[in-house]
Amino acid sequence: MLKEDGGGNACAERLSHLMDELIQALYDFAAGHVYRVKNRSAAERMAVVAVGGYGRGTLAPGSDIDLLFLLPYKQTPWGEQIVEYMLYMLWDMGLKVGHATRNIEECLRLSRTDITIRTSILEARFLWGERKLYDELLTRFDHEVVRTTGPEYVQAKLAERDERHAKAGESRYLVEPNVKDGKGGLRDLQTLFWIGKYFYRVRTGEELVEKGVFTEAEYREFQKAEDFLWAVRCHMHFLTGKAEERLHFDIQREIAERLGYTTHPGLSAVERFMKHYFLVAKDVGDLTRIFCAALEEEQAKHVPGFNRIFLTFSRRKRKLAGTSDFIVDNHRINIADDTVFERDPVNLLRLFWFADKHGLEFHPDALKLLTRSLGLVNKSLRRDAEANRLFLDILTSDRNAELNLRRMNEAGLLGKLIPDFGKIVAMMQFSMYHHYT
Repeated sequence: MLKEDGGGNACAERLSHLMDELIQALYDFAAGHVYRVKNRSAAERMAVVAVGGYGRGTLAPGSDIDLLFLLPYKQTPWGEQIVEYMLYMLWDMGLKVGHATRNIEECLRLSRTDITIRTSILEARFLWGERKLYDELLTRFDHEVVRTTGPEYVQAKLAERDERHAKAGESRYLVEPNVKDGKGGLRDLQTLFWIGKYFYRVRTGEELVEKGVFTEAEYREFQKAEDFLWAVRCHMHFLTGKAEERLHFDIQREIAERLGYTTHPGLSAVERFMKHYFLVAKDVGDLTRIFCAALEEEQAKHVPGFNRIFLTFSRRKRKLAGTSDFIVDNHRINIADDTVFERDPVNLLRLFWFADKHGLEFHPDALKLLTRSLGLVNKSLRRDAEANRLFLDILTSDRNAELNLRRMNEAGLLGKLIPDFGKIVAMMQFSMYHHYT
């Protein structure tokens, strides 16, 4: 199916579409033949709604089928019979089904106190039944819940992400990464999309470009990363026959072969595949940084209550001694304006030099602009005497050279400055005796 459809997203969407058709057929058969009622009362109505990953219209082979049976009022015997019939049929087919049966009021009440339920309604997608029920749920959810709780939701999802990273491993470069929940994995991309949909109150990724959160190129990068990760995840599920989310050492070679990687001089097929995986995970980190910068910019516009998200973001700014190109923004180094790097490409290095000299963390706006300005790194900059002096100062610093070099690498600057180093970023060695990034 992956080869026929052309990519991971296409495969996941095709599986979701097939499931849609199955659920629609089950509902029609149950309501139209098995438990047919000629004159239904107002309470004998139902909408079948896809939620969770299934609600996004993407489904991995081993994923759960998450369904919401939406009612107008309380449950009726007719509704109970329809739900039971559909669930038993799906279970008999060997499918894993997560389900809930609620009316609109219950959905809204529970979503106010449970972030997971709130996210599931955010992802809700109509499947079959009474469309008016679904439309009423979405309208009231947006007006009564989403409209006033954007900051609270962002804070909760970022905290959830940090907790997930702590469990799955803080590094993107784990030898056996978790494709779904690991750092730089699918869940990180989904978290960005959830926050974007909720805070900016949009329905599609393209609208985030219109809002100025991503450029068109960055959104294409988002789509490419998502497609690659979905392809890996679907192949893992097909290969193992279960919902396997960790890319184990013993299946990496087979996954690489299925995805069409071949051996090149100096790198085996599996090593090329894993390097690509780690570079995609790094791209996800870049997108996260850009997205957080956009959120902070919204906070700067004094959106009511938004400062609860980042309690320390008080926007205190002061000049930085020895330069007019950089400022200190709430104890972090930031750019003075958007032309800092274009005006003088050596500033790409000065950013890290000043951060090291003054012991400052990096503002996401500065790193976002730096990531977007990597095209300025060329032979002239590599041969510039001032740039080389600054780089050697950073390299030999007795303060925190490792942190700044790691940040330079994460931002992509180190590999641009030293092309030979860029070639080994995210490289792993795959052998019987040792394997590491």
